[in-house]
Amino acid sequence: MTLDDVKIWASHRPTLADSLGIELTDITEHYLEGRMPVDGRTHQPMGLLHGGASVALAETLGSIGAATRIDVTRQACVGLEINANHIKGVRDGWVRGRATALHVGRSTQVWEIRITHEETGALVCISRITMAVIDLPAAGSKTQA
Repeated sequence: MTLDDVKIWASHRPTLADSLGIELTDITEHYLEGRMPVDGRTHQPMGLLHGGASVALAETLGSIGAATRIDVTRQACVGLEINANHIKGVRDGWVRGRATALHVGRSTQVWEIRITHEETGALVCISRITMAVIDLPAAGSKTQA
């Protein structure tokens, strides 16, 4: 998938990523990148980047990255577990996340997301997400309640 393909696929609106100002910026065979503003939408009461906003950026990038490794017409990726270590506080500017696949299997994927301050390059947060790969119901099939 190209960056344009991913942006189109991920463009279902509105989403949490939209609310937080998350933008996709790059995709290669090896990683997916995006960025998020550090402003009133993403601050905690002390005026620092909220840890939950960092986790939202990490999950957004990991989830989209995982989707690039499957046939999205037949399967979906859903989060099983995410963790994050918050390393450095940020008050303003932008943070950039890079999601890299650590494991891509048939039923699970594991992605590492490194979030850095866009201007200084300082490590802000390191996160890891485990994704389950699930089959979508066949078109026209009936599900039981």
